[in-house]
Amino acid sequence: MSTITPSLNPDPLRAQFPALQQQVNGKTAVYLDGPGGTQVPQRVIDAISQALSLGISNHGGPFITSERSDAITDAARAAIADLYNARNPEEIVFGQNMTSLTFAISRAIARTWQSGDEIILTRLDHDANISPWLLAAADKGVTVHWLDCDPTDCTLRLDMLPALLNERTRLVAVTFASNAVGSISDIQHVIKMAHAVGAWVYVDSVHYAPHGLIDVQALDCDFLVASVYKFFGGHVGALYGKYELLDALTAYKVRPAPDKPAGKWETGTQSFESLAGVTAAIDYLADIGEEGGTRRQRLVQAMARIQAYEMSLSERFLRGATAVPGLKVYGITDIENLAQRTPTFAVSLAGYTPEEVATHLGKQGIFVWHGHYYAVAVMERLGLLDKGGLVRIGFCHYNTPAEVDAVLAALTALAALAAEK
Repeated sequence: MSTITPSLNPDPLRAQFPALQQQVNGKTAVYLDGPGGTQVPQRVIDAISQALSLGISNHGGPFITSERSDAITDAARAAIADLYNARNPEEIVFGQNMTSLTFAISRAIARTWQSGDEIILTRLDHDANISPWLLAAADKGVTVHWLDCDPTDCTLRLDMLPALLNERTRLVAVTFASNAVGSISDIQHVIKMAHAVGAWVYVDSVHYAPHGLIDVQALDCDFLVASVYKFFGGHVGALYGKYELLDALTAYKVRPAPDKPAGKWETGTQSFESLAGVTAAIDYLADIGEEGGTRRQRLVQAMARIQAYEMSLSERFLRGATAVPGLKVYGITDIENLAQRTPTFAVSLAGYTPEEVATHLGKQGIFVWHGHYYAVAVMERLGLLDKGGLVRIGFCHYNTPAEVDAVLAALTALAALAAEK
């Protein structure tokens, strides 16, 4: 069904994920809810369990359990630095999740703004990369401009960006890939244009991180953030910021907290057990690459394999979707442009609400999301926010062609039921 040659065999990888063995009514569950959070391999479970079993304490103490926490944190920082290709592990900041980190950073950045300054947000973003900046702008009397998305294919209207940028622009907040419709943004183009007028760029990479290679040095972004539970780890947020910016900005923190860039932004005690899982998750990804080489080199190979394999799943889904009566796929549907989207599809099925579709599939052990998934601006732009949003079907590298076929068959059967009404 797909013309793209698969670049990896998912079966040995799936065997590492205990949750993928879940049974629903005697059938193996089909996890197509990855955009809301992926499952984790056994090594992540083991790393978290071992950290708790051996004993961990708050950092900075002159005893073994505290030293263990420090070592866990250092290892996790180095692992994320490899994933993002940061220059220095001190450019990596951990927090509860992307949303919490963005609120903290937005508050700090806003201290540098003055009335009359301007920022740019997009209608393709998750609300976690919108509301923090709206609130900060309101506090400081800063003007907000919106970069639109094209409702026909749900891509950013980058042709409109030059008219929005000027010498008063202080920040552009933009998504690397839409968590709702899967569109990948031309981040490098945005960054070059923003930097040309002296603006900083804050990139939400939560949805992109499981599907493509991140290279903050090549992008030259000022900040980039993701949540590890979206790429096979635990519930931890991981922020990259250029060292000089993290160092210069004033953090909202308690007085005894460290002043060095990473530590000063990590308010309160971190979840050390979750950080142990961070390293395990990134090592899992690296192992999908070729043996030998540095972890970064193996991650580069791994993400290329993952992206190619997921494109084969996307092609299979899009080709099959055309045969499902009443099924509408939003976003990029051109088979020739699969590299411009992730394997995440927002759909509607004639005769059913999104909730009805998701509930019907869930009873069959096929897990999908419905609603707006916090992509409020996207749903508003599509005119669907007050109509229940859409159904979101998200594939990742542990999904199989058979699972693509299973959801297509279930949707086809559901469409047939609608025709009989």
